[in-house]
Amino acid sequence: MGLSIDKEHFDEVEFQQFEKRLHQNLDALEVLLRRDDFGLGESSLGAELELDLIDNQCRPLTVNRSVLSQHVDPRLQLELTRFNLEFNLSPVAAAGQPFTILRGEMEEALRELEPAVAEHGGRIVTIGILPTLRLEDLQRSAMTDMPRYRALSSGLRRIRRKPFRIRIDGDEPLDQVCDDVTLEGANTSFQIHLRINPADFANTYNAAQLVTPLAIAVAGNSPIFLEHCLWEETRVALFKQAVDARAPNTGDWRRAARVPFGHGWVRRGAFELFAETVRLFPPILPVCDDEDPMDVVMAGGTPRLAELRLQQGTVWQWNRAIYDPAHGGHLRIELRSLPSGPTPLDMMANAAFLVGLCVGLRKDMYQLLPAFPFRYAEYNFYRASQNGLDAQLLWPDLSSVSPAQFKASELVMRFLPVANDGLLQLGVDESEAQQLLAVIEERARSGRTASHWQRNALQKLDKKGRPEALAEMLLTYQTHSQQGQPVSEWKPA
Repeated sequence: MGLSIDKEHFDEVEFQQFEKRLHQNLDALEVLLRRDDFGLGESSLGAELELDLIDNQCRPLTVNRSVLSQHVDPRLQLELTRFNLEFNLSPVAAAGQPFTILRGEMEEALRELEPAVAEHGGRIVTIGILPTLRLEDLQRSAMTDMPRYRALSSGLRRIRRKPFRIRIDGDEPLDQVCDDVTLEGANTSFQIHLRINPADFANTYNAAQLVTPLAIAVAGNSPIFLEHCLWEETRVALFKQAVDARAPNTGDWRRAARVPFGHGWVRRGAFELFAETVRLFPPILPVCDDEDPMDVVMAGGTPRLAELRLQQGTVWQWNRAIYDPAHGGHLRIELRSLPSGPTPLDMMANAAFLVGLCVGLRKDMYQLLPAFPFRYAEYNFYRASQNGLDAQLLWPDLSSVSPAQFKASELVMRFLPVANDGLLQLGVDESEAQQLLAVIEERARSGRTASHWQRNALQKLDKKGRPEALAEMLLTYQTHSQQGQPVSEWKPA
């Protein structure tokens, strides 16, 4: 987030000072982005893998701090709830075999972590949402005991002033209230970072917004929450509501949600997205740095912009602009929509498909955007999250009155060659690109996503009773996941 957090309560003076610092950061960033040489470099990829810990009954195992104390790995860190951990994989050059390298590191990291988890009678699961979670697993007591998370909770509750309510439709609609943001801890994701030269940022980011619905439709892995069958990607609805700090029924103009899909196409560059973060969202964690960012920029240096980065870390856009001061400074797009799991191969295939589409379509965005108002992209994102490959999505039509409507699975199949071209533009080896996209193609042809597998397995086991069926389904899922075959090849539970 840019700054360490060592306290959880702040006074109004600290919030006012932080807002002032945010605007100073923004002014410095605007000057920095005008440098002709800022952020230039070869494309690279990084990733963050969130994972769950479960016990022998497939229930959440709340021992993340104990595991971390035993398994000292600088890539591993605590997450919001006590049954979550996160691996930060090492950045790699996009050219060559980046997904093979990331997959190898992921598999090795998980393999090395297993003994520490097993000492507590536990297992590791990579899945979008643990299907065996119950409401009592997600109360305030479930939060990892760290100032950062207590401060985050306090900051969101300061703005909202009421409990957090979750209402999600689906086959078995859910309506629940929680006293804290810990419901968000049910979500586990696989996030991809793509380094982008500033001149390419707008087109690449817009392409990401356009194609994310295709990626999420074919990657679904969170159909069950609190024992209810909901969306194919229930994480999307849950995350938005679990940290929704907007105070209900105030009579004021409705603020933007802190987990937005976006507010419009980017017209010029990354600065617009950073400015939105400052100007649309009240601060939550007002921790100030002592740097004068404009002095650093005017002296030819690269500022930390710590407050801006901290603010960015509390606005969870599904595709997020990242400023990193490392190595002279650069920009990244953080692609945050993909779920964790089910296997490293599946996750790399999801990432390759999404990254390939972002690069493969960016040259066409100047033609596509006039035919596709942003609200259509937002509509697609939520419909794909809800209905997966069966979703009816809109798409820009350059030969007739736009938009046209297609089934998500048809669009995935249609744009596989575009994803392949995008990967080749990045310098990804053709054999790697083809292998990973073949995994996506089989899923799109068969309809067998991880969400589809979970639903089918639960349907067959449900006669045993929902809790028992979910536990047996998750155990079978975890066994298949460890074996490493793509989910489209899994046998039913």
